[in-house]
Amino acid sequence: MAQNKKRKRRNYHYHAITFKLSAGQYRSLRNYCKARRTTPIKLIKKNIARFITAYEYEVPQELYLTENQLDLFEETVTSD
Repeated sequence: MAQNKKRKRRNYHYHAITFKLSAGQYRSLRNYCKARRTTPIKLIKKNIARFITAYEYEVPQELYLTENQLDLFEETVTSD
């Protein structure tokens, strides 16, 4: 008779990401989540889902910034 073996459970690795919100931002987030009957974590994950699912292994070349795009915010020094 063959033994019934349980499948081995996959080990998931999680990484904590933290960021700070001002008191007003936190109040706003909490009120919005209360009105929508969701949690802040679910709200944040839903809104960043397109970024955390599509680029796991490779980012398309057109999404990288070029050197010219970085020059837009540099200050220019003019001499009079």
